[in-house]
Amino acid sequence: MKEQVWETRPLECWAKAKELRAEWQANIAKDDKIVGQGNTYFVDWQEAFPAIRIVEDNPAGSMIQAKSSPFARKCRLASEIRGWGREICGYHGNIWGSQFLGYDENGAPFARRHFVVPFPCVCDSHAKRGQQVRDFEPVPQWMSDQCMYLGPRDEDREEAMNEHKAYCTLRQINDIERVFGQKFDDEKMVEMIHSGHVERECRSEISRLMAQTVPAPISVKDMYSFYTLGFLTRIDPQKNLDFWKLVRDEIKWRAENHIAALGTERFRWIEAHPPSWHFLKYYRYMEQYGAVCLGSQYTSGSGDYKGIERVTYPEDTPLLTREDAIRYSDTPNAREPVGFKQDEYMNRPPYGEDVLIKFARYNQANGALLALWRCGVGCTLTRKEQAMRLREAGFSVLHYEGSQPGDRTDLDEKRFLNQLDNWMESQGMQKLES
Repeated sequence: MKEQVWETRPLECWAKAKELRAEWQANIAKDDKIVGQGNTYFVDWQEAFPAIRIVEDNPAGSMIQAKSSPFARKCRLASEIRGWGREICGYHGNIWGSQFLGYDENGAPFARRHFVVPFPCVCDSHAKRGQQVRDFEPVPQWMSDQCMYLGPRDEDREEAMNEHKAYCTLRQINDIERVFGQKFDDEKMVEMIHSGHVERECRSEISRLMAQTVPAPISVKDMYSFYTLGFLTRIDPQKNLDFWKLVRDEIKWRAENHIAALGTERFRWIEAHPPSWHFLKYYRYMEQYGAVCLGSQYTSGSGDYKGIERVTYPEDTPLLTREDAIRYSDTPNAREPVGFKQDEYMNRPPYGEDVLIKFARYNQANGALLALWRCGVGCTLTRKEQAMRLREAGFSVLHYEGSQPGDRTDLDEKRFLNQLDNWMESQGMQKLES
Protein backbone atom coordinates (compact mmCIF):
# COMPACT_ATOMS: atom_id res chain seq x y z
CA MET A 1 0.00 0.00 0.00
CA LYS A 2 3.02 2.32 -0.22
CA GLU A 3 2.53 3.00 -3.92
CA GLN A 4 -0.31 4.46 -5.94
CA VAL A 5 -2.89 1.82 -6.81
CA TRP A 6 -5.26 3.74 -9.08
CA GLU A 7 -4.74 6.32 -11.80
CA THR A 8 -5.50 9.98 -10.99
CA ARG A 9 -6.21 12.91 -13.30
CA PRO A 10 -7.15 16.58 -12.85
CA LEU A 11 -10.81 17.43 -13.36
CA GLU A 12 -11.46 18.74 -16.86
CA CYS A 13 -14.60 20.62 -15.74
CA TRP A 14 -12.55 22.80 -13.40
CA ALA A 15 -11.77 25.41 -16.08
CA LYS A 16 -15.47 25.80 -16.91
CA ALA A 17 -16.36 26.15 -13.24
CA LYS A 18 -13.88 29.02 -12.84
CA GLU A 19 -15.25 30.70 -15.96
CA LEU A 20 -18.83 30.57 -14.66
CA ARG A 21 -17.82 31.82 -11.21
CA ALA A 22 -15.97 34.77 -12.79
CA GLU A 23 -18.99 35.53 -14.97
CA TRP A 24 -21.24 35.61 -11.90
CA GLN A 25 -18.86 38.01 -10.16
CA ALA A 26 -18.75 40.30 -13.20
CA ASN A 27 -22.57 40.37 -13.42
CA ILE A 28 -22.88 41.47 -9.81
CA ALA A 29 -20.62 44.44 -10.47
CA LYS A 30 -22.61 45.80 -13.44
CA ASP A 31 -24.21 49.20 -12.86
CA ASP A 32 -27.47 48.23 -14.58
CA LYS A 33 -28.16 45.35 -12.20
CA ILE A 34 -30.35 45.46 -9.11
CA VAL A 35 -28.38 43.57 -6.46
CA GLY A 36 -30.25 41.73 -3.73
CA GLN A 37 -28.76 40.07 -0.68
CA GLY A 38 -30.16 36.65 0.19
CA ASN A 39 -31.36 33.48 -1.49
CA THR A 40 -34.14 30.94 -1.84
CA TYR A 41 -33.80 27.20 -1.38
CA PHE A 42 -35.59 25.53 -4.22
CA VAL A 43 -35.88 27.53 -7.44
CA ASP A 44 -34.03 30.62 -8.54
CA TRP A 45 -37.10 32.85 -8.90
CA GLN A 46 -34.81 35.86 -8.98
CA GLU A 47 -33.67 34.84 -12.50
CA ALA A 48 -37.22 35.52 -13.67
CA PHE A 49 -36.42 39.20 -13.00
CA PRO A 50 -33.91 39.98 -15.80
CA ALA A 51 -32.32 42.95 -14.03
CA ILE A 52 -31.90 41.32 -10.61
CA ARG A 53 -28.82 39.53 -9.32
CA ILE A 54 -28.58 37.89 -5.89
CA VAL A 55 -25.55 37.64 -3.61
CA GLU A 56 -25.58 34.94 -0.91
CA ASP A 57 -23.30 35.44 2.09
CA ASN A 58 -22.17 31.82 2.38
CA PRO A 59 -20.13 31.42 -0.83
CA ALA A 60 -19.10 35.08 -0.90
CA GLY A 61 -17.99 35.13 2.75
CA SER A 62 -16.19 31.80 2.48
CA MET A 63 -14.34 33.01 -0.62
CA ILE A 64 -13.01 36.01 1.31
CA GLN A 65 -11.64 33.71 4.03
CA ALA A 66 -10.21 31.22 1.52
CA LYS A 67 -8.45 33.84 -0.60
CA SER A 68 -7.11 36.21 2.04
CA SER A 69 -7.04 35.61 5.78
CA PRO A 70 -5.62 39.13 6.42
CA PHE A 71 -8.49 40.77 4.54
CA ALA A 72 -11.05 38.48 6.21
CA ARG A 73 -9.72 39.46 9.64
CA LYS A 74 -9.87 43.14 8.68
CA CYS A 75 -13.52 42.64 7.65
CA ARG A 76 -14.46 40.94 10.89
CA LEU A 77 -12.70 43.68 12.87
CA ALA A 78 -14.73 46.28 10.96
CA SER A 79 -17.87 44.40 12.00
CA GLU A 80 -16.72 44.00 15.59
CA ILE A 81 -16.02 47.69 16.17
CA ARG A 82 -19.58 48.38 14.97
CA GLY A 83 -21.02 46.20 17.71
CA TRP A 84 -21.18 42.68 16.25
CA GLY A 85 -19.71 40.10 18.63
CA ARG A 86 -17.37 37.25 17.75
CA GLU A 87 -20.16 34.72 18.09
CA ILE A 88 -21.74 35.99 14.86
CA CYS A 89 -21.30 33.79 11.78
CA GLY A 90 -17.95 34.34 10.04
CA TYR A 91 -19.65 34.56 6.65
CA HIS A 92 -21.72 37.49 7.90
CA GLY A 93 -18.75 39.22 9.50
CA ASN A 94 -16.69 38.97 6.31
CA ILE A 95 -19.41 40.37 4.05
CA TRP A 96 -20.57 43.09 6.42
CA GLY A 97 -16.97 44.15 7.02
CA SER A 98 -16.36 44.35 3.29
CA GLN A 99 -19.46 46.53 3.06
CA PHE A 100 -18.24 48.75 5.91
CA LEU A 101 -14.79 49.06 4.29
CA GLY A 102 -16.35 49.80 0.90
CA TYR A 103 -14.32 47.34 -1.18
CA ASP A 104 -13.93 43.64 -1.88
CA GLU A 105 -10.92 41.39 -1.43
CA ASN A 106 -9.73 42.17 -4.98
CA GLY A 107 -9.92 45.92 -4.36
CA ALA A 108 -13.07 46.47 -6.42
CA PRO A 109 -15.85 48.61 -4.92
CA PHE A 110 -18.32 46.69 -2.79
CA ALA A 111 -21.48 46.00 -4.85
CA ARG A 112 -24.26 48.10 -3.33
CA ARG A 113 -27.28 46.10 -2.14
CA HIS A 114 -30.65 47.39 -3.29
CA PHE A 115 -32.82 45.04 -1.24
CA VAL A 116 -32.49 42.04 1.07
CA VAL A 117 -34.30 38.72 1.43
CA PRO A 118 -32.53 36.81 4.24
CA PHE A 119 -31.81 33.16 3.48
CA PRO A 120 -34.47 31.08 5.33
CA CYS A 121 -32.42 28.52 7.21
CA VAL A 122 -32.34 26.84 10.60
CA CYS A 123 -29.04 28.53 11.52
CA ASP A 124 -29.98 31.04 14.19
CA SER A 125 -28.05 33.96 12.71
CA HIS A 126 -29.46 33.95 9.16
CA ALA A 127 -32.18 36.49 9.90
CA LYS A 128 -29.50 38.89 11.16
CA ARG A 129 -28.20 39.26 7.61
CA GLY A 130 -31.19 41.35 6.68
CA GLN A 131 -30.91 43.54 9.76
CA GLN A 132 -27.37 44.70 9.06
CA VAL A 133 -27.90 45.31 5.34
CA ARG A 134 -31.04 47.33 6.11
CA ASP A 135 -29.34 49.27 8.92
CA PHE A 136 -26.38 50.14 6.71
CA GLU A 137 -28.63 51.76 4.12
CA PRO A 138 -32.46 52.08 4.05
CA VAL A 139 -33.37 49.39 1.53
CA PRO A 140 -36.45 47.15 1.31
CA GLN A 141 -36.37 43.89 3.25
CA TRP A 142 -38.62 40.85 2.83
CA MET A 143 -38.65 37.77 5.05
CA SER A 144 -39.50 34.13 4.41
CA ASP A 145 -40.69 32.30 7.49
CA GLN A 146 -38.98 29.11 8.64
CA CYS A 147 -41.82 26.59 8.81
CA MET A 148 -41.05 23.45 10.79
CA TYR A 149 -42.35 21.34 13.65
CA LEU A 150 -41.25 18.36 15.69
CA GLY A 151 -42.96 15.02 16.02
CA PRO A 152 -44.75 12.61 13.70
CA ARG A 153 -45.71 13.79 10.25
CA ASP A 154 -48.93 15.84 10.03
CA GLU A 155 -50.03 16.32 6.40
CA ASP A 156 -52.77 18.85 7.22
CA ARG A 157 -50.31 20.98 9.16
CA GLU A 158 -47.81 20.79 6.32
CA GLU A 159 -50.39 21.88 3.78
CA ALA A 160 -51.09 25.00 5.84
CA MET A 161 -47.35 25.65 6.22
CA ASN A 162 -46.81 25.29 2.50
CA GLU A 163 -49.55 27.78 1.77
CA HIS A 164 -47.88 30.23 4.12
CA LYS A 165 -44.51 29.72 2.44
CA ALA A 166 -46.07 30.28 -0.97
CA TYR A 167 -47.68 33.48 0.35
CA CYS A 168 -44.27 34.78 1.53
CA THR A 169 -42.69 34.21 -1.88
CA LEU A 170 -45.62 35.64 -3.86
CA ARG A 171 -45.63 38.74 -1.67
CA GLN A 172 -41.91 39.25 -2.32
CA ILE A 173 -42.38 38.92 -6.08
CA ASN A 174 -45.34 41.29 -6.16
CA ASP A 175 -43.54 43.88 -4.04
CA ILE A 176 -40.37 43.75 -6.15
CA GLU A 177 -42.47 44.33 -9.28
CA ARG A 178 -44.06 47.37 -7.61
CA VAL A 179 -40.97 48.86 -5.92
CA PHE A 180 -38.42 48.38 -8.70
CA GLY A 181 -40.72 48.50 -11.73
CA GLN A 182 -39.58 45.06 -12.85
CA LYS A 183 -41.76 42.54 -14.67
CA PHE A 184 -41.62 38.96 -13.40
CA ASP A 185 -41.33 36.43 -16.25
CA ASP A 186 -43.78 33.66 -15.32
CA GLU A 187 -42.88 31.52 -18.33
CA LYS A 188 -39.20 31.62 -17.46
CA MET A 189 -40.05 30.57 -13.92
CA VAL A 190 -41.81 27.45 -15.22
CA GLU A 191 -38.95 26.78 -17.62
CA MET A 192 -36.43 26.92 -14.73
CA ILE A 193 -38.54 24.53 -12.67
CA HIS A 194 -38.46 21.92 -15.42
CA SER A 195 -34.74 22.36 -16.07
CA GLY A 196 -34.19 22.12 -12.32
CA HIS A 197 -35.34 18.49 -12.40
CA VAL A 198 -32.48 17.61 -14.74
CA GLU A 199 -29.92 19.51 -12.67
CA ARG A 200 -30.99 17.75 -9.46
CA GLU A 201 -30.73 14.38 -11.19
CA CYS A 202 -27.20 15.27 -12.30
CA ARG A 203 -26.20 16.23 -8.76
CA SER A 204 -27.80 13.07 -7.37
CA GLU A 205 -25.94 10.90 -9.86
CA ILE A 206 -22.64 12.55 -8.90
CA SER A 207 -23.37 11.91 -5.21
CA ARG A 208 -24.22 8.30 -5.98
CA LEU A 209 -21.02 7.78 -7.97
CA MET A 210 -18.94 9.32 -5.16
CA ALA A 211 -20.60 7.07 -2.60
CA GLN A 212 -20.86 3.77 -4.44
CA THR A 213 -17.62 3.68 -6.44
CA VAL A 214 -14.28 2.45 -5.10
CA PRO A 215 -12.03 4.27 -5.66
CA ALA A 216 -14.07 7.48 -5.34
CA PRO A 217 -13.91 9.36 -8.68
CA ILE A 218 -14.04 12.75 -6.97
CA SER A 219 -13.43 13.92 -3.40
CA VAL A 220 -15.38 16.44 -1.37
CA LYS A 221 -12.47 18.90 -1.63
CA ASP A 222 -12.98 18.95 -5.39
CA MET A 223 -16.75 19.28 -5.01
CA TYR A 224 -16.40 22.22 -2.63
CA SER A 225 -14.68 24.12 -5.44
CA PHE A 226 -17.84 24.39 -7.53
CA TYR A 227 -20.85 22.79 -5.80
CA THR A 228 -22.46 26.21 -5.09
CA LEU A 229 -22.88 26.97 -8.80
CA GLY A 230 -26.59 27.08 -9.53
CA PHE A 231 -27.48 26.67 -5.85
CA LEU A 232 -25.96 29.40 -3.69
CA THR A 233 -24.16 31.08 -6.60
CA ARG A 234 -26.91 31.76 -9.11
CA ILE A 235 -25.92 31.72 -12.78
CA ASP A 236 -27.72 31.58 -16.13
CA PRO A 237 -30.09 28.56 -15.90
CA GLN A 238 -29.08 27.05 -19.25
CA LYS A 239 -25.36 27.47 -18.59
CA ASN A 240 -25.89 25.97 -15.17
CA LEU A 241 -27.69 22.95 -16.62
CA ASP A 242 -24.99 22.44 -19.27
CA PHE A 243 -22.30 22.63 -16.61
CA TRP A 244 -23.84 20.00 -14.33
CA LYS A 245 -24.38 17.67 -17.28
CA LEU A 246 -20.68 18.15 -18.07
CA VAL A 247 -19.67 17.34 -14.49
CA ARG A 248 -21.95 14.29 -14.33
CA ASP A 249 -20.58 12.87 -17.58
CA GLU A 250 -16.98 13.38 -16.47
CA ILE A 251 -17.52 11.78 -13.07
CA LYS A 252 -19.35 8.85 -14.67
CA TRP A 253 -16.42 8.32 -17.06
CA ARG A 254 -13.94 8.49 -14.20
CA ALA A 255 -15.94 5.94 -12.22
CA GLU A 256 -16.19 3.54 -15.17
CA ASN A 257 -12.45 3.79 -15.85
CA HIS A 258 -11.30 3.68 -12.19
CA ILE A 259 -9.86 7.20 -12.26
CA ALA A 260 -9.47 8.05 -8.59
CA ALA A 261 -9.65 11.22 -6.58
CA LEU A 262 -6.96 9.61 -4.41
CA GLY A 263 -4.78 6.92 -5.94
CA THR A 264 -3.95 5.35 -2.57
CA GLU A 265 -7.50 5.27 -1.16
CA ARG A 266 -7.85 2.88 1.79
CA PHE A 267 -9.93 4.88 4.31
CA ARG A 268 -13.19 6.76 3.60
CA TRP A 269 -14.67 9.43 5.84
CA ILE A 270 -17.57 11.88 5.83
CA GLU A 271 -18.22 15.31 7.33
CA ALA A 272 -21.37 17.16 8.36
CA HIS A 273 -20.26 20.71 7.58
CA PRO A 274 -18.00 22.59 5.19
CA PRO A 275 -14.36 22.98 6.25
CA SER A 276 -12.60 25.99 7.68
CA TRP A 277 -11.98 27.62 4.34
CA HIS A 278 -8.54 28.97 5.17
CA PHE A 279 -7.28 25.51 6.15
CA LEU A 280 -8.14 23.15 3.30
CA LYS A 281 -4.70 21.70 3.88
CA TYR A 282 -6.16 19.05 6.15
CA TYR A 283 -7.74 17.23 3.20
CA ARG A 284 -4.31 16.80 1.63
CA TYR A 285 -2.87 15.94 5.03
CA MET A 286 -5.35 13.08 5.39
CA GLU A 287 -4.39 11.83 1.94
CA GLN A 288 -0.97 10.97 3.37
CA TYR A 289 -2.82 8.18 5.20
CA GLY A 290 -4.71 7.12 2.08
CA ALA A 291 -7.86 8.73 3.51
CA VAL A 292 -10.42 10.44 1.26
CA CYS A 293 -13.47 12.51 2.23
CA LEU A 294 -16.66 11.54 0.39
CA GLY A 295 -18.97 14.39 1.29
CA SER A 296 -21.12 16.28 3.76
CA GLN A 297 -24.67 17.51 4.11
CA TYR A 298 -23.66 20.52 2.03
CA THR A 299 -22.25 18.84 -1.07
CA SER A 300 -24.68 15.91 -1.07
CA GLY A 301 -27.67 17.63 0.53
CA SER A 302 -27.71 20.32 -2.14
CA GLY A 303 -27.60 17.55 -4.72
CA ASP A 304 -30.90 16.04 -3.53
CA TYR A 305 -29.11 13.10 -1.96
CA LYS A 306 -31.05 9.90 -2.66
CA GLY A 307 -30.34 8.38 0.72
CA ILE A 308 -33.01 10.67 2.22
CA GLU A 309 -36.66 10.18 1.43
CA ARG A 310 -38.11 13.38 0.01
CA VAL A 311 -41.70 14.39 -0.60
CA THR A 312 -42.20 16.18 -3.92
CA TYR A 313 -44.96 16.93 -6.35
CA PRO A 314 -45.04 14.69 -9.46
CA GLU A 315 -42.86 16.13 -12.21
CA ASP A 316 -45.80 16.24 -14.63
CA THR A 317 -47.85 18.49 -12.34
CA PRO A 318 -49.41 21.19 -14.58
CA LEU A 319 -48.06 24.68 -13.84
CA LEU A 320 -50.66 27.03 -15.26
CA THR A 321 -50.26 30.07 -13.03
CA ARG A 322 -47.60 31.87 -11.02
CA GLU A 323 -49.19 30.48 -7.88
CA ASP A 324 -48.87 26.93 -9.24
CA ALA A 325 -45.20 27.48 -9.97
CA ILE A 326 -44.40 28.92 -6.54
CA ARG A 327 -46.24 26.17 -4.69
CA TYR A 328 -44.43 23.59 -6.79
CA SER A 329 -41.01 25.15 -6.28
CA ASP A 330 -41.45 25.22 -2.50
CA THR A 331 -42.45 21.50 -2.55
CA PRO A 332 -45.13 20.11 -0.24
CA ASN A 333 -42.47 19.31 2.33
CA ALA A 334 -43.03 22.41 4.46
CA ARG A 335 -41.02 21.03 7.36
CA GLU A 336 -37.91 23.12 6.93
CA PRO A 337 -34.98 22.75 7.02
CA VAL A 338 -34.48 20.59 3.97
CA GLY A 339 -31.99 17.86 3.23
CA PHE A 340 -29.83 16.51 5.97
CA LYS A 341 -31.21 18.80 8.63
CA GLN A 342 -34.74 17.70 7.81
CA ASP A 343 -33.68 14.21 8.79
CA GLU A 344 -31.60 15.48 11.72
CA TYR A 345 -34.61 17.08 13.35
CA MET A 346 -37.53 15.04 12.08
CA ASN A 347 -36.33 11.47 11.61
CA ARG A 348 -33.83 11.08 14.39
CA PRO A 349 -34.69 8.53 17.07
CA PRO A 350 -37.39 7.71 18.02
CA TYR A 351 -38.82 8.63 14.58
CA GLY A 352 -36.17 6.94 12.46
CA GLU A 353 -32.48 6.29 11.85
CA ASP A 354 -30.02 9.17 12.11
CA VAL A 355 -29.23 10.74 8.77
CA LEU A 356 -25.46 10.66 9.26
CA ILE A 357 -25.61 6.93 9.86
CA LYS A 358 -27.51 6.56 6.58
CA PHE A 359 -24.98 8.78 4.84
CA ALA A 360 -21.96 6.95 6.28
CA ARG A 361 -23.32 3.58 5.22
CA TYR A 362 -24.28 4.84 1.79
CA ASN A 363 -20.74 6.16 1.27
CA GLN A 364 -19.11 2.97 2.59
CA ALA A 365 -17.32 5.19 5.11
CA ASN A 366 -15.03 4.11 7.92
CA GLY A 367 -15.53 7.20 10.05
CA ALA A 368 -16.75 10.77 10.42
CA LEU A 369 -15.01 14.06 11.19
CA LEU A 370 -17.51 16.39 12.89
CA ALA A 371 -16.84 20.05 13.61
CA LEU A 372 -18.10 21.81 16.72
CA TRP A 373 -18.44 25.42 15.60
CA ARG A 374 -18.81 28.20 18.15
CA CYS A 375 -20.65 30.60 15.82
CA GLY A 376 -24.05 29.91 14.30
CA VAL A 377 -25.42 27.58 16.96
CA GLY A 378 -27.97 25.97 14.65
CA CYS A 379 -25.13 24.39 12.70
CA THR A 380 -23.88 22.37 15.68
CA LEU A 381 -27.21 21.47 17.29
CA THR A 382 -27.49 17.66 17.87
CA ARG A 383 -23.91 17.08 16.65
CA LYS A 384 -22.63 15.30 19.76
CA GLU A 385 -25.75 13.18 19.92
CA GLN A 386 -25.13 12.17 16.33
CA ALA A 387 -21.53 11.26 17.16
CA MET A 388 -22.70 8.90 19.90
CA ARG A 389 -25.15 7.22 17.55
CA LEU A 390 -22.47 6.91 14.84
CA ARG A 391 -20.14 5.20 17.30
CA GLU A 392 -22.89 2.83 18.39
CA ALA A 393 -23.37 1.97 14.71
CA GLY A 394 -19.68 1.08 14.38
CA PHE A 395 -18.18 4.24 12.89
CA SER A 396 -15.13 6.02 14.28
CA VAL A 397 -15.78 9.71 15.05
CA LEU A 398 -13.46 12.65 15.70
CA HIS A 399 -14.59 16.11 16.86
CA TYR A 400 -12.61 19.31 16.38
CA GLU A 401 -13.42 22.88 17.40
CA GLY A 402 -13.28 26.21 15.64
CA SER A 403 -15.13 29.50 15.27
CA GLN A 404 -16.96 28.84 12.00
CA PRO A 405 -15.89 27.92 8.41
CA GLY A 406 -15.58 31.60 7.46
CA ASP A 407 -13.65 32.59 10.60
CA ARG A 408 -10.21 31.17 11.39
CA THR A 409 -9.91 32.87 14.80
CA ASP A 410 -10.39 29.90 17.14
CA LEU A 411 -9.12 27.01 15.02
CA ASP A 412 -5.89 25.66 16.54
CA GLU A 413 -4.31 24.32 13.35
CA LYS A 414 -1.43 22.44 14.99
CA ARG A 415 -3.74 20.78 17.51
CA PHE A 416 -6.12 19.85 14.69
CA LEU A 417 -3.36 18.08 12.75
CA ASN A 418 -2.28 16.28 15.92
CA GLN A 419 -5.87 15.14 16.42
CA LEU A 420 -5.91 13.75 12.88
CA ASP A 421 -2.68 11.85 13.53
CA ASN A 422 -4.10 10.35 16.72
CA TRP A 423 -7.36 9.46 14.97
CA MET A 424 -5.64 7.65 12.12
CA GLU A 425 -3.25 5.86 14.45
CA SER A 426 -6.20 4.69 16.56
CA GLN A 427 -7.51 3.04 13.36
CA GLY A 428 -4.19 1.26 12.87
CA MET A 429 -3.21 3.60 10.03
CA GLN A 430 0.21 5.04 9.35
CA LYS A 431 1.31 7.59 6.77
CA LEU A 432 2.13 6.14 3.38
CA GLU A 433 5.57 6.74 1.95
CA SER A 434 5.55 9.07 -1.03
